Amino acid sequence: MLAHNRRWLVVAEAADGAAALHHLAADRPDLILLDVELSTINGIETAKQIRQADPDSRILFMSAHRSWDIAEIALSTGARAYILKSDAGRELIPSLEAVDCGGWFISGALVGRERPKASTARARAATRSHEARFCATHQTQLDVLTDFAESALTDGKTMIVCTAGSRAQFEANLHARGIDVGLALRRGRYIPIDVDEMLARIMVDGAPDAARFWKAAISLLARAAQANGGHPRVAVCGEGCGKLAARGQIETAIRLEHLWDEFARACNVDVFCSYSAEVAGSEAGARIAAEHSAVHSM
Repeated sequence: MLAHNRRWLVVAEAADGAAALHHLAADRPDLILLDVELSTINGIETAKQIRQADPDSRILFMSAHRSWDIAEIALSTGARAYILKSDAGRELIPSLEAVDCGGWFISGALVGRERPKASTARARAATRSHEARFCATHQTQLDVLTDFAESALTDGKTMIVCTAGSRAQFEANLHARGIDVGLALRRGRYIPIDVDEMLARIMVDGAPDAARFWKAAISLLARAAQANGGHPRVAVCGEGCGKLAARGQIETAIRLEHLWDEFARACNVDVFCSYSAEVAGSEAGARIAAEHSAVHSM
């Protein structure tokens, strides 16, 4: 496939991890395609050593393993893609293109979506669901987050919720609508996250760090997959970016929204954000809106 694609030139091939490390220094590839199962040094350890030698290396995993546990470990090395060998016919070229453009790519079979063979970056972007709503009051923000969570849980999805000191009120709202929050929590279908704790995990020098964000997000996705029998149907909503915007940290909020947008696109996850209406009509509001697939006001 690569030999017949004019965009790509294979500069080296390696039969095991040790040879791969040799070629890294000798050939300086732009992209590195790794199998998990390699002799001498397995693919996971090879990726770690490659990233240690060159932190800017862009790695893609192609594996027969359909387990989210394996995918999470592979991606935690700093790799930007994980595709299944069985789906390489439709996913290999799009995954290379996504990573070459600075993005991420997760096999459609792992995220509950069959990707068309002719999948393009534009087509993947068009299918994402990343919405925002500008609300007049904080109570309205909680109400719309509750609407989104209730719909997702009723639809059988695992719900990841990031709240800023309002978890009790949010759960009370769900309970009032007939959602058994305790049962959803025990079954792992409701995963509450504190905004400040989440930000502490992903921020470096006051800005969201892409590597930390993806490590945390993939960990949450793997946890959600376990709750749904290995096939995640996941929705995420929260107040994190809205809280940053309310603090005046507009650039930080936009950067974080951009990461959530990449995550929604790569992992077939529905993402919903709430903001104060105060920023809706400003230049900042327009830039925030541009990071979403749809924006609503109320």
